[in-house]
Amino acid sequence: MHPYRRFSLAERDRRWKAVRQRMAEENLAAIIAPPNPGNSTDWQADARYLSHCGGGADTSIGVVFPLEGEVTVVATSAQERWGPLVQDWVADVRTVNRQFGAAMGERLRELGLDGQRIGISGLVGGTRTPEGTIMHGTYEALVRAVPNASFVEAGELMQDVREVKSQEEIDVLQCSIDLVERALEAQLAAAQPGVPDYVVWAETMHAMFRRGSELSVHFNWISGDNPGRTLTRPTARPLREGDLILGEIEASVIGYRAQRLPVVAVNRCPPVIRDLSVIHGDMYAELLEVLRAGATVREAIAATVDITRRIAPRSGPLAGLKASLILHGRGLGDDRPLVLTKLGGDPFYGATERAMEAVFPEDGVYICKPAISTADGVFQFAWGDTVRVTARGARRMGRMPHGVQVSEPGSFTDWPTDVTVLSGGA
Repeated sequence: MHPYRRFSLAERDRRWKAVRQRMAEENLAAIIAPPNPGNSTDWQADARYLSHCGGGADTSIGVVFPLEGEVTVVATSAQERWGPLVQDWVADVRTVNRQFGAAMGERLRELGLDGQRIGISGLVGGTRTPEGTIMHGTYEALVRAVPNASFVEAGELMQDVREVKSQEEIDVLQCSIDLVERALEAQLAAAQPGVPDYVVWAETMHAMFRRGSELSVHFNWISGDNPGRTLTRPTARPLREGDLILGEIEASVIGYRAQRLPVVAVNRCPPVIRDLSVIHGDMYAELLEVLRAGATVREAIAATVDITRRIAPRSGPLAGLKASLILHGRGLGDDRPLVLTKLGGDPFYGATERAMEAVFPEDGVYICKPAISTADGVFQFAWGDTVRVTARGARRMGRMPHGVQVSEPGSFTDWPTDVTVLSGGA
């Protein structure tokens, strides 16, 4: 077999048993996990979770997962890319020349499931996908293949199983956050005045990929003297002393992506950001104690706001600090919940409103990245790490210290100038 990192057959059996138990409870004869590599492959996480097939920035994988019978993977160049030289979970791997719906429908007919109740992952809304993720043509092909079947949403069933992580999954997520922290070390070395923003980003990403991270990974990035919300990619502006670099950084290990939201200051940190960082650290430590198994999303949001209000200075420029919470699942893809609130704690996204009473399970893994802001909203400090929920509270999986990190003054000149997107040539 090609030397990829893999999960064990015991991990496969654990997952399949848990999913099939839920399927029996909901009277599902099969689950369809359709191909959709969108959003950094988040939207076909269920297909990879069930099959151990997937990986790469543009790979489309579909899975037919029956309550009884052999699991089937449909893909392009399936045997070469996903056969026994790549994974040992699924033997029935079929090349379908991108006619995914027709091929999955044919498999349903082989299983004799016309007229049965069949779940589709992504038929309707998910945490970030209120309109679903299955392609219209794929769905139509399934309906034509088994016109008497009853199709229902299976995304929540899969989330129920996926939210609690096994030790193998936690170990892989730990490797992911370790890669991210090596990337942050590279970022600190490159973050010098005069270095283009995109060069520092490239050094950050390179440090992960040269250690084995997969594509695709999610990232956001921005730099400036008071940059605010992150952008979707770096700019060409040269950094200046005192700039801040904010980014959401992920590494991918077998598709599992831990995340960090670091704050890096170029050679010196503005005093107000330093002071906000200290207060944020005190709030963060208390918040992790609240994030114990059995706590609800509503309680986590309230704690973020209440702790910040209690520990904020009573006078001076930092009096009346406001707080918000961003928290979402970490794992193979678009893991629940998705907690997004405004400063003051009000949710502003439908998936957050639906999740207010959701309970954090033991061994759930999340990126927890609250923000605090001055009362006038001019200055904000957001920072986050991937955390694992235990019975006694959440535990950070990263090892770097909390708070703003300041790059030491130095020299960094190692970037190409012969051809750039700005010049269009030499």
